[in-house]
Amino acid sequence: MIETPPRPSLESVTTINEDGSRRFIHTSAVRGRFTRWKAIFAIALTALYVAMPWIQINGNPALYLDVAHRQFHYFGLTFVGQDVWVMFFVLSGLGFCLFYVTALLGRVWCGWACPQTVFLDIARRIERLCEGDAPTRRKLDTSPWTFNKTVRRFSKHLLYALFALLLSHVLLSYFVSLPELYKMMTHAPGEHWGAFAFVFLISGALWFDLAWFREQFCIVLCPYGRLQSALIDSDSMVVGYDAKRGEPRGHKGTVGAGACVDCLRCVQVCPTGIDIRQGLQMECIGCAACIDACDTVMDKLERPHGLIRYDSRHGFDGKRTRWLRPRIVLYSILAILGATALTIATSTLKSASMGLTRVTGVPYIVEGGVVRNQFFVRVLNKRNTPVTFQLEIADGPQSLHYSGAEGGIAVSPLGEEIRTIVLTIPRADLKAEIPLRFRLISDKGTTIEKQGTFLGPVIP
Repeated sequence: MIETPPRPSLESVTTINEDGSRRFIHTSAVRGRFTRWKAIFAIALTALYVAMPWIQINGNPALYLDVAHRQFHYFGLTFVGQDVWVMFFVLSGLGFCLFYVTALLGRVWCGWACPQTVFLDIARRIERLCEGDAPTRRKLDTSPWTFNKTVRRFSKHLLYALFALLLSHVLLSYFVSLPELYKMMTHAPGEHWGAFAFVFLISGALWFDLAWFREQFCIVLCPYGRLQSALIDSDSMVVGYDAKRGEPRGHKGTVGAGACVDCLRCVQVCPTGIDIRQGLQMECIGCAACIDACDTVMDKLERPHGLIRYDSRHGFDGKRTRWLRPRIVLYSILAILGATALTIATSTLKSASMGLTRVTGVPYIVEGGVVRNQFFVRVLNKRNTPVTFQLEIADGPQSLHYSGAEGGIAVSPLGEEIRTIVLTIPRADLKAEIPLRFRLISDKGTTIEKQGTFLGPVIP
């Protein structure tokens, strides 16, 4: 006997049975303009995710997080450990953009661009390919284990596993680069056990998500659905039901009935198992599947589209939607300020960095009437070509001499070089501590300066 899905209720979560056990949702296939555009957008996003490690900008992948060497390449910009503070602006900017878009367009991120939604849509296509349409899948759930059921289920989970492995290998390439990934794949797992464990842990988590957890991630784990009540107002675009036009529900030809014929098609295609006719709900991810399903029914009934549509709550009430409102103005001002701060921050970054530290131990040495200070100069080249740097020391007296960087400091591409710089001055010339400026000049025109101090026994 095929289980009949219960009607969704605002009193409980559709995916949980009365005894607390899990109820799996088998969504029906749907066609329409939004489904078509979503598929195109998902293909583009997945292709971009896979292609990023292949796209070279300034000799590096477009997005390459080289954690081992503390170098992060982001669309032609190279950041090192000292530059991580800039990521505050990047990450906060991305989060702020999500809030801004939500205030305008509702949960368009969840329904169209979230990796959970994109990858789960692919998983559902795999499921329909292996097990059939929604009624067939529900029947398969309650049927005994036969050879046919075993083959269908095994094929589905095998494809899930292969898909998860592909995604996890691509993710690993963001951290180790494609050539290194290929090298790891051609060697025994024990030679790169950390990367091997990373891939299979991520693959296992993805398989678990695609095969079992699914929409529970959106309903239970993701905090964004709970934040939307604070981000969305009555002028935000949401997926909703036009109750004025649809109620009271009734079959075609029923006197006094609205446009909704209560076919439950919108419920059958919902990936989180809600009834959109019950109003805006936390579980709604704005995927627009119910819009396409309802429009298809309206076509068959020869009625206009839009019973379920993208609109604001003011729009559904017959009022005008205000696009320009106080929170949007505030968000726009904050966005401009954030973009300005990020631009200024990135403009201060240079293609090289210099670290200056005093040699540990005694701060200075007096020997033969000469005072000596020693410093470590660490030069990091962020370019993918070799660079030679010249070291100058400014603001010191003429009797100050230094050694350790004669002929320049040659640094390999994306490499670093550490030199010991020895400074000396006659003790008689040391009247006070001497502030110094260590200036590093590259053959590419980059200039970097660091402040230092020459210490010694001061002669009054």
